[in-house]
Amino acid sequence: MCLVKMKSYKKELWFNTKNKIEFINITREVENAVYESKIKEGLCLVNAMHITSSVFINDDEQGLLYDFEKWLEKLAPKNLDYKHNLTGEDNAHAHLKRTIMGREVIVAITNGKLDFGPWEQIFYGEFDGQRKKRVLIKIIGE
Repeated sequence: MCLVKMKSYKKELWFNTKNKIEFINITREVENAVYESKIKEGLCLVNAMHITSSVFINDDEQGLLYDFEKWLEKLAPKNLDYKHNLTGEDNAHAHLKRTIMGREVIVAITNGKLDFGPWEQIFYGEFDGQRKKRVLIKIIGE
């Protein structure tokens, strides 16, 4: 029986966006974390550590990112009469947009690299920006 000790690696990314809503391609930062981890076979979790931001995978095409913003605004418009906003917050729409886009992604690591399909990139989605927020990268494997 061969026992292999699993390794883990953690890195945090911090964002403070200029705009309330932004999409940032973080693929390069995640690839760098995989390289730093020295893990050759495993899994990479990337998740937004704030309830009004998201991590998702899609194509890095500016028209598509524009379409995401417009589509999300139709699904969760900023200026509706949300009950959550009665708490003094004005970001119920951002919570809903995060729920639609998702909290995290998991990508396989093969031969020390993220194992993507064609055109896949990792994005940080911000829906209530202009304040400091964190993304966690957690890599496990051997």
